[in-house]
Amino acid sequence: MANRVERLIRDTGVLTLLLVGWLAPAGVSGQEAAVPLQFSFSDPGARSMGFGGAFVALADDATAAFANPAGLVQLLRPEVSIEVRHWSYSTPYTEGGRVEGLPSGFGIDATVGLRTMTSEDNLTGLSFLSFVYPQDQWSFALYRHEVANFEFFSESQGLFGGGTDCCQIRDFDQRVMNDLNIDSYGLSVAYRISDSFDVGLGAVFYDASFASVTTLFDMDDDSPESSFAPNSYLPERLVLTERIFFDDTDWIFTGGFLWRPSESWSIGGVYRQAPDIDLGVQLQAGPAVGPGYTPGDVLLQASLGLELPELYGAGFAYRAPGDRLTVTFQWDRVKYSNIVDSLGLDDRAMDDVDELHLGAEYVFLTSTPIIAFRLGTWLEPDHQMRAIDDNPFGAAQLPRGEDEMHYTAGLGIVARNFQIDLAIDLSAIVDTVSLSAIYSF
Repeated sequence: MANRVERLIRDTGVLTLLLVGWLAPAGVSGQEAAVPLQFSFSDPGARSMGFGGAFVALADDATAAFANPAGLVQLLRPEVSIEVRHWSYSTPYTEGGRVEGLPSGFGIDATVGLRTMTSEDNLTGLSFLSFVYPQDQWSFALYRHEVANFEFFSESQGLFGGGTDCCQIRDFDQRVMNDLNIDSYGLSVAYRISDSFDVGLGAVFYDASFASVTTLFDMDDDSPESSFAPNSYLPERLVLTERIFFDDTDWIFTGGFLWRPSESWSIGGVYRQAPDIDLGVQLQAGPAVGPGYTPGDVLLQASLGLELPELYGAGFAYRAPGDRLTVTFQWDRVKYSNIVDSLGLDDRAMDDVDELHLGAEYVFLTSTPIIAFRLGTWLEPDHQMRAIDDNPFGAAQLPRGEDEMHYTAGLGIVARNFQIDLAIDLSAIVDTVSLSAIYSF
């Protein structure tokens, strides 16, 4: 077992796994703290969600403060916007199984391939709050946006390698608990250059906190039978405690434009800078750490800089004559490779992705109040961190993921000074419900 402990301490791939696992999408597998956490770049507001997130070329309500600040100048009266979201997560992770070879058939080593489980969690939060004040050719906005709100718990055991009849390898079993919160506070300014062209700029303050505790356990005892038995996670068999933590802030800048070449068409674009965050990592020895180590000793403590993904996107919107039907499309480029590049990882990879968003709205203008129905869809390509070395345990812990399709629907009710929007976003990993309200005065 001592050799396995030394491998953990020496293996910088495992340590960087700890630091970056929280940014992987929900489909990534979790072993040795390769834990999936949700991190969303979607625009706020139930109206935007109903459009499948294709909002950069519309940006015609208070949520434009984040989605595309150039759109704020379209507003004629001051507005206050508020949104509440509910997230229902079903986050898969690797519970155990075989990283190579066939199972021996003893105890829990009876699975061909890997066993997966899901961590279920439901969270509700105030996801967006803004105030917009238009003035002639200018418009100003203050807002708060909840970028991430996620909790996760998993128990993994019985990850086997080696041959079927001899030389069995069982990786450490583990428990993982995570809590992630990222809030942003922004000031956006928009200016109308001409009747058809607007620009916007924003300064955003990110406040990010994260606490992750991963405990690695050896088998219940040193008998051969215990090598294939379920783990009871006995305190005296704790080998290592791995902690990742940060409570950091950063300022970034955003920009956008909105161009209306005709009454029916509009084209928009947005850019968001990448925040930088300082992370801390600590390895602490447990009672079962083995010869040469003392329980409670800090075996490693470090601080690393992590650059989050930057984003730039563009889209167009078409409004049919009479303004009853609107169709909109958006393309977003998200540079997830910033993560592995900033940490200098040679044995891990994350792909930059192109998200595609499409949505439509039909408005019943003659109803009182006005009612709008929306449908949308968007593609979230695989961008989870994956192992690119020859270690079979690494491949099991960080496999290539799958693309996710999201399907959205929304309803809007518009009165003279008040608007209420409801939307839902469904996917295989997370379902989101949004309720937002806008009051103009």
